[in-house]
Amino acid sequence: MFPLISGSRSSKTFKPKKNIPEGSHQYELLKHAEATLGSGNLRQAVMLPEGEDLNEWIAVNTVDFFNQINMLYGTITEFCTEASCPVMSAGPRYEYHWADGTNIKKPIKCSAPKYIDYLMTWVQDQLDDETLFPSKIGVPFPKNFMSVAKTILKRLFRVYAHIYHQHFDSVMRLQEEAHLNTSFKHFIFFVQEFNLIDRRELAPLQELIEKLGSKDR
Repeated sequence: MFPLISGSRSSKTFKPKKNIPEGSHQYELLKHAEATLGSGNLRQAVMLPEGEDLNEWIAVNTVDFFNQINMLYGTITEFCTEASCPVMSAGPRYEYHWADGTNIKKPIKCSAPKYIDYLMTWVQDQLDDETLFPSKIGVPFPKNFMSVAKTILKRLFRVYAHIYHQHFDSVMRLQEEAHLNTSFKHFIFFVQEFNLIDRRELAPLQELIEKLGSKDR
């Protein structure tokens, strides 16, 4: 679905795709999500399938969004450099500082490529942690799963916000805007359906979110 850029300096930030094991229930859920997405009705595609576990549905989609954002950012890494993006921002009013609470406890100011590298590495570590994102049938999700998922999605949103504010001209030149818009619309409908990101966090792209939503009413 998304072309990969090879040979550029994107390999550092470009994380390996997180695969959901074939034959698992989560894999079936992912296939269900892909099939409903194909229908073109994104509002319907994000709804919890009947009889399914909410945590599992959120886990599968979080992995999917990580992969999508990873690939979208991978197409523009050559334009997102220490020189072009010395701070991680989403327009002049929004700047993000990095902290993960363990290795970096106090938020640090860093360039966008560095921030996104920290962010994607951190998300991947969470997704790979079987105690947080169990992939085996019958293994329960931890009690704090929802707050972990919300933090991941809140931070992934920042990558979309940075791409839209700082690199949309590059996205247009690469003719990637349809991919970006569809991916972002899917993401927003999903987080709205389950109330996963605080409205204040979405402020950098509020106008775009309203535009995307109004087309679907």
